[in-house]
Amino acid sequence: MTDPIDARATLRRHLLTARRDWAQTPAAPLAQEALADRLMAVLAQLEPDGLGLYWPMKGEFNPRGVALAAQAEWGCRLALPFAQREPVAMHYRAWSGEEPDGRDECGLPAPAEGKPVEPDVLLVPCLGFTAEGFRLGYGGGYFDRYLAAHPGVTAIGLAWEAGRLDTAVLAPQAHDLPLMAVLTEAQTWG
Repeated sequence: MTDPIDARATLRRHLLTARRDWAQTPAAPLAQEALADRLMAVLAQLEPDGLGLYWPMKGEFNPRGVALAAQAEWGCRLALPFAQREPVAMHYRAWSGEEPDGRDECGLPAPAEGKPVEPDVLLVPCLGFTAEGFRLGYGGGYFDRYLAAHPGVTAIGLAWEAGRLDTAVLAPQAHDLPLMAVLTEAQTWG
C-alpha cells in the first residue's frame, strides 16, 4: 500500500515538471488571457471588498492584472499572504499593487510590514485540483490552515486545465476543504 504523503509528493513533482514545461509553450500566454477573462467575470459577480491574491511562481497563473482591474472597478482592497514557519501560519497584509517590498518566511514576495487584514474573497493557487473543488498545493498546509480558520471566506482556486485530477488520484484527506470553485483557462469546476 502506498503512503498517501509519498504519493502526493510524487504527484506534486510530476505536476510541477509538467507545468514548468507547458509554461514555455505558445499555449501558455493564451491560457493566461483566457483565465484572466474568466476570473474577471466571476469577480464581477462577487464584487469583493477585499481580495486576497498570491504572488505567482513556478508557472502559476499571474493574478496581478486582474486584481488591479478589480481594484479600479470596485475599489476593493488588495492583500498578499505572509507565511510564517514557526508556528506554521499564514495571514494577509494589505498590498498597494506595487512590487512587494519584502519576503515572507518561505521566501515569497510579500509586504514587509502591515497589520493582518481579512479579505472576503481569496484567490488560491492550485498545482492540481479535482472537479469537486479539492486542491493540491505545495504541501506546506498554509492555505489549508487559513481556510479552516476563516470558513466564511469565498475561496476561488486558479489552475491550468492540465492540473485537473481524478478523485481517485487526489483522494481528499481529512483536513482538505473544497474551494467554492476552481477556474481554469477552459472551465469553471466545483
